[in-house]
Amino acid sequence: MGGRAGRGAAAAHVAFPRWRSLRTELRGRLRGWGRRAAAEGGGRGLAALASPPRRVRGSFPRGREASPCCGARAAEAPQRSGVIMLAETSLSIWGWGSLGLVLFLVTFGPFAIFYFAFYILCFVGGGFVVTLLFGKSNSEKYLEQCEHSFLPCTSVGIPKCIEEMKREARPIKIDRRLTGANIIDEPLQQVIQFSLRDYVQYWYYTLSDDESFLLEIRQALQYALVQFSARSKETDWQPYFTTRLVDDFGTHLRVFRKAQQRIAEKGDQMKDQAEDLVDTFFEVEVEMEKEVCRDLVCTSPKDEEGFLRDLCEVLLYILLPPGDFQNKIMRYFVREILSRGILLPLINQLSDPDYINQYVIWMIRDSNCNYEAFMNIIKLSDNIGELEAVKDKASEELQYLRSLDTAGDDINTIKNQINSLLYVIKVCDSRIQRLQSGKEIDTVKLAANFGKLCTVPLDHILVDNVALQFFMDYMQQTGGQAHLFFWMTVEGYRVTAQQQLEVLQSRQKDGKYQTNQTKGLLRAAAFGVYEQYLSEKASPRVNIDDNLVAKLAETLNHEDPTPEIFDDIQRKVYELMLRDERFYPSFKQNVLYVRMLAELDMLKDPSFRGSDDGEGESFNGSPTGSINLSLDDLSNVPSDETVQLHAYISDTGVCNDHGKTYALYAITVHRRNPNSEETWKTYRRYSDFHDFHMRITEQVPPLIQKTYSDPDHCRVAAPIDDNVDDNIPLRVMLLLMDEVFDLKERNQWLRRNIKNLLQQLIRATYGDTINRKIVDHVDWMTSPEQVADAVKRFRDAFWPNGILAETVPQRDKAIRMRTRVAGKTKLLEVMPDELKHIIGAETTRKGILRVFEMFQHTQLNKRMVYVFLERFLETLFPENKFHELFNKLHSRSKQMQRSCRSVMIKCC
Repeated sequence: MGGRAGRGAAAAHVAFPRWRSLRTELRGRLRGWGRRAAAEGGGRGLAALASPPRRVRGSFPRGREASPCCGARAAEAPQRSGVIMLAETSLSIWGWGSLGLVLFLVTFGPFAIFYFAFYILCFVGGGFVVTLLFGKSNSEKYLEQCEHSFLPCTSVGIPKCIEEMKREARPIKIDRRLTGANIIDEPLQQVIQFSLRDYVQYWYYTLSDDESFLLEIRQALQYALVQFSARSKETDWQPYFTTRLVDDFGTHLRVFRKAQQRIAEKGDQMKDQAEDLVDTFFEVEVEMEKEVCRDLVCTSPKDEEGFLRDLCEVLLYILLPPGDFQNKIMRYFVREILSRGILLPLINQLSDPDYINQYVIWMIRDSNCNYEAFMNIIKLSDNIGELEAVKDKASEELQYLRSLDTAGDDINTIKNQINSLLYVIKVCDSRIQRLQSGKEIDTVKLAANFGKLCTVPLDHILVDNVALQFFMDYMQQTGGQAHLFFWMTVEGYRVTAQQQLEVLQSRQKDGKYQTNQTKGLLRAAAFGVYEQYLSEKASPRVNIDDNLVAKLAETLNHEDPTPEIFDDIQRKVYELMLRDERFYPSFKQNVLYVRMLAELDMLKDPSFRGSDDGEGESFNGSPTGSINLSLDDLSNVPSDETVQLHAYISDTGVCNDHGKTYALYAITVHRRNPNSEETWKTYRRYSDFHDFHMRITEQVPPLIQKTYSDPDHCRVAAPIDDNVDDNIPLRVMLLLMDEVFDLKERNQWLRRNIKNLLQQLIRATYGDTINRKIVDHVDWMTSPEQVADAVKRFRDAFWPNGILAETVPQRDKAIRMRTRVAGKTKLLEVMPDELKHIIGAETTRKGILRVFEMFQHTQLNKRMVYVFLERFLETLFPENKFHELFNKLHSRSKQMQRSCRSVMIKCC
């Protein structure tokens, strides 16, 4: 302790030099006290106590033990030293403290003590507050670390979504470019904006104000559109529009035609014709497509929505980046917007029969309504709803006209209108009664009215292609085909001879041509006609007056042939065909004559005779009515699986068609069935044999394999015949005419004439550059201007004036029925008369009405729309195997399951 006091005194001495005198005085007093104590109790202890600490420590060498007496003395020394140091310390503290207090009061005044206390209190309080706040923040951080480290994982689902939505929104930069063409991007951006506004934002803002989710959806849609646009630019659309689209439409029409034929075979066994037609249609589709049937998608709304969802999800998988596609929430939103917000309403609208009928009327709005076509539609209608709607409207107009108070010239006009309306009501009532009673006109009833049929003169039959076809068929049945062929050959010879002689005379005048070559050719042609039909070797031979034949032979041997050299014999042959009971008179009582009248649109409806019409009608008169007759019923021929055919060329001739002369060959065909044998003749040109030979040369093994397939039960996608695949418009027009008017299997001679006519028409209109023009037209259809126009029409249809269009209420049934009647009337009006003259009025009418009837079934329209959509995606994404995907999506079809079961049963 003495050492510590000494070191403390030394420190005080260094720090406070002014107090050295006080220390010296205090030390002297302590020494005095020490001597006084030593005198009383012994000086050794105080001396030791007063000696420096080094001497005290030095009195005990390290490692040496002290003796007992020395230990006792050493114990007493520290006690004395401690007392001295305690007294010295106490005195020093009080002295210093008193001195400091005196100096403080002298310096700062008597109230400084209170200020000092206040400062101390503020200091302590501030430290306490800082410590409290610092501790609170550290505690919160620690608790948060403990929560993340030791608490269980947070729940997923809605809480997680809310947590993500509450996070701070990250800025998203959106590039508004989509297709690279501003004219397209602008309406597309509006479509995206309107879609998000009307399908997402109206309910999303009730949950959150965060914009990031909406921005991510918009960005995903834009990315998909960018990818879609890039794919579209890389795709060649010309095969899709000129081949696949036409083939799919032709296949759809063929399926419908086959379904109609099966329904007609069932007859009165049907209860619900419309429903049965739909079922039969999809049965035929399975037979024709082999791998797919779309009945579930087209008939079940639930399955249709599921199909569209699956399809949209596949498209998003292809078009979106992997990160966005893995975001299920956003993917589901985009999928629902595309499937239920855009595709489903669009498909429903395109499949609506009433919408299609209105569109047809709008497309041909420039043509005026024809009263004759309208009455034909009424007389041919087999829908009671149509007839009742027309009758009600006519009655309404009749009441209005009768309520008018008119006089003068107007009254005559009103009377005529009233009479016309009364006639329309009468026709509708008669037709409704006939349909309700089931008394349709059949072949027996038609035969009973043969005597009242209109008469077509023979000279008109011989110059009309349609009528000549039926008369030719009749003449070959009766064995008089030689007379008809002779008459036709002479007509061709006359035209050819006149043309050749005119050319010869013109060249002789110019001095450029002087030879008997042309006359030699005409002489050879005349001798050929004589040898083929009039000589003793001719088979079959034209039976005519021998004197006329001998006179003709004499002329041929001694004179130059002229165009009129066969005129006398031709007139005799004409009179023979006209008056001989075997030919023209019997033809007028034959079923073929009835069919000819129907094709010429001259068949009268017996139910209206005796009222406004006369007893008969001549060929030069205009037809005023038609009969609801299926011409197929007049010539039904049973078909068996085992049929033997044998054909050979039995006759030849020269035919004149619109000023063109060509060789014509009569082919006799024998068909032998197990129970019967039939013989008939057909007619072919040399080009037909050439084409047939070329096809056989190119396909002999494949041709044998194809004989096992029925062309009527196959798709139309296979290349058509006649070597027209390289001519796009000819191929399209011929394919459509084959399916619409059913020409391919029924009449090859007529089909050949139609093909030649179409080819001449196309070449005269467009020349040899028609394919280039077609390609240019397809490029124009897919140009940015046309695509932008289509997007704008879509935008204006769904969002007129920027507002979501309300669901259009379904129109009244009567209005829809009258629209159907108007649509059929318009279609018959736009059919050119030239087409009726080529293929016949009845065939034209049946084909047009078949196409119109096909569009009157929503389920069938949906099937066609989905086929077009599937082909579109297969063309756009050729490497993604969409064909296999669609087969899998349609694999749950009931018709496909039935077909598979039937195949398994047959195999077993």
